[in-house]
Amino acid sequence: MSEESNLYTFENETYRKTYWHTCSHILAQAVKRLYPEVKLAIGPSIDEGFYYDMDSPFPFTPEIMENIESEMRKICKEKLKLERFELPRAEAVKFMEEKDEPFKVELINDLPEDAAISFYKQGEFTDLCAGPHLDSTGRVKGNAIKLTACNAAYWRGDSNRETLQRIYGIAFPKKDELDAYLQRIEEAKKRDHRKLGKELGLFMLRDEGPGFPFFLPKGMVLKNTLLDYWRQVHKKYGYVEISTPIMLNRQLWERSGHWDHYKNNMYTTVIDEVDFAVKPMNCPGGMLVYASEPHSYKELPLRVGEIGLVHRHELSGALHGLFRVRCFSQDDAHVFMTREQMQNVIQETVRLFDEVYSTFGLSYTIELSTMPEDHIGTVEEWERNQDILKAAITDMGKDFVINEGDGAFYGPKLDFHLADSLGRTWQCGTIQLDSQLPERFELEYTGEDGQKHRPVMIHRVVLGSIERFIGVITEHFAGAFPLWLSPVQVKVLTVTDRADSYAKELTAALDEKGFRAETDLRNEKIGKKIRETTLEKIPYMLVVGDRDVENKTVSVRTRSGEDLGAMSLEDFAAKLREEVDTKAIM
Repeated sequence: MSEESNLYTFENETYRKTYWHTCSHILAQAVKRLYPEVKLAIGPSIDEGFYYDMDSPFPFTPEIMENIESEMRKICKEKLKLERFELPRAEAVKFMEEKDEPFKVELINDLPEDAAISFYKQGEFTDLCAGPHLDSTGRVKGNAIKLTACNAAYWRGDSNRETLQRIYGIAFPKKDELDAYLQRIEEAKKRDHRKLGKELGLFMLRDEGPGFPFFLPKGMVLKNTLLDYWRQVHKKYGYVEISTPIMLNRQLWERSGHWDHYKNNMYTTVIDEVDFAVKPMNCPGGMLVYASEPHSYKELPLRVGEIGLVHRHELSGALHGLFRVRCFSQDDAHVFMTREQMQNVIQETVRLFDEVYSTFGLSYTIELSTMPEDHIGTVEEWERNQDILKAAITDMGKDFVINEGDGAFYGPKLDFHLADSLGRTWQCGTIQLDSQLPERFELEYTGEDGQKHRPVMIHRVVLGSIERFIGVITEHFAGAFPLWLSPVQVKVLTVTDRADSYAKELTAALDEKGFRAETDLRNEKIGKKIRETTLEKIPYMLVVGDRDVENKTVSVRTRSGEDLGAMSLEDFAAKLREEVDTKAIM
């Protein structure tokens, strides 16, 4: 498809956002037509759809949402022209005061003195807005609009301000695209890691510790298996592992820059009249480890990994299962190197990412995040490091998009957005290039010339938050983990109690061979046992009856319902071993 023909399709992000922004105005117009007493706040497009925040004297019930949706379809059919106009500040304030829209008045008063104050009019409805928009409401397909949710939201994100109602919506150019999206959403609900985590006995969340997840026995098997794999891969790539304290004094965090740039997200306390902070990331501790002994150029690049427990203060409204928590294990690593080694180290790290993500069947896209306004270091250093990141991945034949101004405060970064089995994306891995913290911590190595030199470094995570990654793969696999990851790999089901003894022997033998097996010796019908084991998403079931006892065989079924027939325990164990060793995705 040519660039020009792509201009007015959802493939073009600008058009997609403009389409959804226009939908938000259609939503607001529908609400004001039906319920003129409602006050409007803001209504932007978002990554997936649009929303509008409103102050309503009544809740937006499902019935009311249906009424609004119906009115939106009418507005689309009316093909109202969207017309932009500007007003001087005083006239703009008066205009919105006459409409009794106090939130709009506040927004106008907070605009910079030299700001152009623009409005968009469609029919009888006018809204304060910078745009852009489509030229007509008729460009939006009314039968492909769906209001998806209504939640509470604080005005301007301030918990001390008014509580508003936020109506979310989605829209597409074609009805079948909306239908496909809604079907995907329904599938996502079935895969919700909070639901599956409870059903499969992986983790729990309690009011006694909001944002602090509890991992249950099966969840710990999953987590530890994942961490064992992490350690195997990192050993292969030459990493050593360290552990740094969970709490360090304020002076350290001031030196690293985190106290100035991240203080509001840190938990603090006082020990012996000295301010301390619970670490929100592992980096400063890693700096101290490097600085604890002299280093030579012969040691570089020095690859140091840490699965560190970190704590970050998140607002209660932002907490979401394992995806957004206040306490998590981060698979940080720091690689210290010479400037000449930078490109090779970046490419080596990307290859490690490729190996890990392909193990889970996850593809990715890359964003290069550039210098934010709140940064340390010179513009020249930032540009040089950005160019190195670009060159490294371009040389590998990998595409990337620019994410302006979203770098870490100390350096530019590559963010890896993973695509799961439903096509959703999750930002997990990151490679952050940093020449600032080595300077702040006065890190050194002795060069080939015998002189002291300053190393550069990368901060990188491949899984990110271990807890969040578990949430991602739980939904990616719909709880049906590959054999190597499954907390229980085999369940032995008896047809009658005459097989109990043999079932116990089989379970013990599998355990001895290194597999995770359980027995179900309950006096229940075998059909019920199979159904319940299938719901537990255990990869393999061994159905043991009189014939199996007599022939010393096992009858093998998969969780997908496939009957593999009878085989010897040795043959079955060999099959399991190959599947575990290759980390096959079932």
